Amino acid sequence: MAKKDLFILCMEYCDKRKMVYLSFDDGPHPVATPFVLDLLKKYQAKATFFCIGKNVAAYPDIYRRILDEGHAVGNHTHNHLNGWKTKDAVYLADISEAGKHIDSPLFRPPYGRITSFQAKHIAKAMKNEKARVIMWDVLSGDFDESLSPQQCSENVVLNAGKGSVIVFHDSEKPFKTSILPAGGAGISEKKGYVFAKIEIN
Repeated sequence: MAKKDLFILCMEYCDKRKMVYLSFDDGPHPVATPFVLDLLKKYQAKATFFCIGKNVAAYPDIYRRILDEGHAVGNHTHNHLNGWKTKDAVYLADISEAGKHIDSPLFRPPYGRITSFQAKHIAKAMKNEKARVIMWDVLSGDFDESLSPQQCSENVVLNAGKGSVIVFHDSEKPFKTSILPAGGAGISEKKGYVFAKIEIN
């Protein structure tokens, strides 16, 4: 998929209200996700969790907590597949498998990699006519071990704007950097934004 197509997919959701949309990929995780949920509750913030189907199957209670606390969820495939490296039929079947555990019209491709063909068939794979591919415009970099927590936090604070969709991860490696408190507080305090979940009307 061309970069301009990814930009369009993101901008279809991004808006100009005084809001930013925190999102967390790759969970639920038995330690990282509860940590994130506790912080969101502390800041009275809402977020969107793009979950891996096999992780939801493994940790259903944590997935239920995400929903019970008023956050949104999205499909992130069942096995965290790279759309560019996976045959279309296999990729779409994996999305369908995740859909057995994740009830949502939202989809985010792992690594941001999805082909035009796959994107066009998301609704059918998810069995949801309202299905939408949700990309992002700010990548925290929390998965990159070469970046310090401070660098990741500064990246988020400097690049987030009205309507930004920001990517963090509630998984093992990023959890060790714990940049969410600094990054989230920085956006809220320095720029006065409200944290909202992604919703499709």
